[in-house]
Amino acid sequence: MPGTRDDLTRLRIALTAFFALDGFVFAGWVVRIPAIKEQTGASASALGLALLGVSAGAVVTMTLTGRLVRRYGSHPVTVACAVLLCLSIALPPLTHSALALGAVLLVFGSAYGGINVAFNSAAVDLVAVLGRPIMPGFHAAFSLGGMVGAGLGGLVAGSLSPTRHLLALTVTGLLVTLFAGRALLRCEPAVPPERTPERDGTPGPRDRRTRRLVVTFGLIALCTAYGEGAMADWGALHLEQDLDASPGLAAAGYSCFALAMTVGRLTGTTLLERLGRTATVVAGGTTAVAGMLLGSLAPSVGAALFGFAITGLGLANIFPVAIERAGALGGPGGVATASTLGYGGMLLGPPAIGFMADWLTLPAALTSVAALAAVAVLVAVATRRAAPAG
Repeated sequence: MPGTRDDLTRLRIALTAFFALDGFVFAGWVVRIPAIKEQTGASASALGLALLGVSAGAVVTMTLTGRLVRRYGSHPVTVACAVLLCLSIALPPLTHSALALGAVLLVFGSAYGGINVAFNSAAVDLVAVLGRPIMPGFHAAFSLGGMVGAGLGGLVAGSLSPTRHLLALTVTGLLVTLFAGRALLRCEPAVPPERTPERDGTPGPRDRRTRRLVVTFGLIALCTAYGEGAMADWGALHLEQDLDASPGLAAAGYSCFALAMTVGRLTGTTLLERLGRTATVVAGGTTAVAGMLLGSLAPSVGAALFGFAITGLGLANIFPVAIERAGALGGPGGVATASTLGYGGMLLGPPAIGFMADWLTLPAALTSVAALAAVAVLVAVATRRAAPAG
């Protein structure tokens, strides 16, 4: 493991850069979804099916990445997935049908799933070595990257075509990967001294209980990440289609959500140290329920944007807590399992909302975000005694 505090600091900075890059690239894609939808001529349900390509690629890759991390280490896998992520983001504007869009999103989703398991595994080990709940800080970088990516996307929506915009993201992302990747590969992995047989992937006497808890944390992550996916893929369309917002103002919806989530995560370490994990999850989930009901049902753009911000603040720390606890229990395999469930919710949610929007309306479909946030609260309360202390 890194031998000095400076080594740990350099590792933390390099990982933070990759979290931010991931959010930046992903947000750059989602704010151009309305334009890509128009380009392909896809209906809401057809677009939902195309977005399923991201889900399928991510879920399959997440399952495999835990094994790759155990074999090759989290740092090289993070860098390799970052390169693929940056290259694949340029592909969606080149498609002209929902089928072709779904195919290229399969590649994008594979890279997205892989990098999330890899850098979350590295971050979980660093949290254990430092002995402080700093996981929200890494996810704050993801949210900050998303806010910047969405903000820039809104600014250039009227002047740059999706092709030029996403190609610029490819170039920017590869440059960041070049510098951050070199730094990350020079850092020794953080190895917690109390690593257990379960964390190394060797069966132990508490395997069944460990797996149940990992799956439980994954379900909590799924319920809340569903909301992140909904906001990313459908928030802008809701503002533009249902509330007559301009393309630039519609893009601000995800930016408001990401800003609030960033603020919540930047204060997450302090919140967790004072309240503990269960209280933080319960308070955040309850806040998200109220915020999303307002954001989806409000009759004006201003009120909807406020609701989106409240939702982001509420969801901010639930996902990082769930992934960190799963990783503390099961190592890379635990992160992979919880991430598969969690990011599965993020990526499967948008297609589900697409179908519900066709059957009902988009505002009604978005209320499902509030429903699943409530489920996360109930699961956290029901399992608080079985979860590990801390």
